[in-house]
Amino acid sequence: MPQPLATASLSSFFPSQRTLLGPGPSEVHPRVLQAMARPTIGHLDPEFVRCMDEIKALLQYAFQTQNALTLPVSGPGTAGMETCVVNLLEPGDTALVCINGVFGKRLQQMVERCGARAICLEQPWGEPVDHEQVERLLKAHPEICVLAFVHAETSTGALSDAETLAALARSYDCLSLVDTVTSLGGVPVYVDQWGLDAVYSGTQKCLSAPPGLSPITLSERAQKRIRQRKTPVQSWFLDLSLVMNYWGEGQQRTYHHTAPVNSLYALHEALLMLKEEGLTSAWERHATHHQQLRRGLDKLGIGFVVDKAYRLPQLNTVWVPKAYRDAEVRQYLLKAHNLEIGGGLGDFAGKAWRIGLMGYSSRPQTVQHCLMALEDALQDTLV
Repeated sequence: MPQPLATASLSSFFPSQRTLLGPGPSEVHPRVLQAMARPTIGHLDPEFVRCMDEIKALLQYAFQTQNALTLPVSGPGTAGMETCVVNLLEPGDTALVCINGVFGKRLQQMVERCGARAICLEQPWGEPVDHEQVERLLKAHPEICVLAFVHAETSTGALSDAETLAALARSYDCLSLVDTVTSLGGVPVYVDQWGLDAVYSGTQKCLSAPPGLSPITLSERAQKRIRQRKTPVQSWFLDLSLVMNYWGEGQQRTYHHTAPVNSLYALHEALLMLKEEGLTSAWERHATHHQQLRRGLDKLGIGFVVDKAYRLPQLNTVWVPKAYRDAEVRQYLLKAHNLEIGGGLGDFAGKAWRIGLMGYSSRPQTVQHCLMALEDALQDTLV
């Protein structure tokens, strides 16, 4: 006999309608949600193969690349990170890992789990990667084969100079491994023009698709390194030499895994909307609404953590005013206004809020809602 459920009152789940202004996920446009509800077909169906080809072309546009190895990994941004790390590094390799927030630290942990050595450049949170210190370490350690860094650090809201860092990697004969999880679609990312080698992102930030996929793109230099590996990639599922047999060219695809078909419909629609808007217009929209938010926060006496010279417009990290408790204000916003903002991580835990204006969340009415709700919260939660 099957065991009965302990809870007898289970029914269909209907979540509250939230305004998502945290560090991710961002709000998903109704067009994208509708796309996700279309009929599921087989992951080897010729119609779905056509959808895959279009997703690849749209991702090449978003990344500004002609890389043949461009695809969405079945997994969130962290899976994209791990895909790039495990395919480029083997036991005994050396990588220079730049750490100026949580996700640089995660890169270090993944590098070391590959059996590779991580030389770490640790910098103050809220600051960009210092390219002069990067060059000093590259010069001192010619064994470095990969330079790994976060373009847009989600934990702090700081933007690093990916173009300069990638140029340094090339000049010292190593590959650049770049986290664009929060930057893709929100600020300029030029994979080919900047010479980036292994780049990963996420769908739930400025692309405004549901979480669960990680777009990646690898240069010919990076692909050559994968082809010349002496040891198998430690992860079967993330081995790009196998995945590409499914995401390759033409109608004939080799089964690798059952792709998340409906999530890929959603990504297709989100990328199509980005193309319709145009990359430059999308970047300008994020910048415009950042300025709208900044003016309102100034009036509320809320200051930014990151200097304006390298501040992300789509991920605004601000100091929690001294007379308030971080979690109490965020809980008030959620309960009273159905509005989510993020708390600080690591060094900024309990000290900062992260306000995301990413993708579909970056529009005038959400900024106005955020400022109104914050003003109300600051009146009601004063310690």
